[in-house]
Parts: sequence; structure tokens; C-alpha cells
Amino acid sequence: MSFGGKYQLESQEGFVEFMKAVGLPDDLIEKGKDIKSVTEIEENGAQFKVTVTTGAKVMVNSFTIGQEAEIESLTGEKIKAVVNKEGNKLKTVLNKVTSVTELLEGNTLIDTLTLGSLVYKRTSKRMA
Repeated sequence: MSFGGKYQLESQEGFVEFMKAVGLPDDLIEKGKDIKSVTEIEENGAQFKVTVTTGAKVMVNSFTIGQEAEIESLTGEKIKAVVNKEGNKLKTVLNKVTSVTELLEGNTLIDTLTLGSLVYKRTSKRMA
């Protein structure tokens, strides 16, 4: 199952609490909470390029499965991390945040970010 494609954010849970915990300023949290971001994934074998567009902010991360890469975090910090693929899931740990991106039935992308007991979950649907 290929992750490749464009996905539009449909719903999110725990956004405000999670963003406060990772240190995002209140004004950015307020701006970002209602924006329907678009995630575009390009997959070429083990190489991935993930572009997330949230309003005017564009975050691009490129990585190869199983190899260390520099990943931009939610706060804009660059963190060295390894992304692993387990079936239909991409998993990585950025500092204390565990990120799992899961592709369901080829059309639904679930991003789950965990920091201690806090969970931020995003559900996006593949765009036609």
C-alpha cells in the first residue's frame, strides 16, 4: 500500500493541549487550530518526501526508511531521527514525542503524536 498522495485534514483531537506542551506560542496555536492542513506524500521505494501545508506555513521533510535524517518538528526545530516502516505505519521519535502515521484502507491517514500522557490525533482523507 503506497502512502503517496495528497490528504486533507478532516478532524483533530487534543491539538491545543499538545501544542502548549511542546512549547508552541498561544497565538500560533489559536491560528492553527481551525486550519485544514494538506499533507502531500511522495514515496519512491524507501525514500519519502512529506510536505505539510498549514495556511502560509509549509514544512517539508525528506527521509529514507531506516536511515537517520534531519526532521523538522512542530516547533520548527530540526531533530535527527530515524523513521521506520512497519506494515502500513511510519514511526519515529522526535525528542520526547513519538509519531505514528498510519494509512488505513489506502484513503485515510491517521497521525498520532504522543508526549507522555498527552495525545494529539489527526485524521486526514485522500483528496481525489
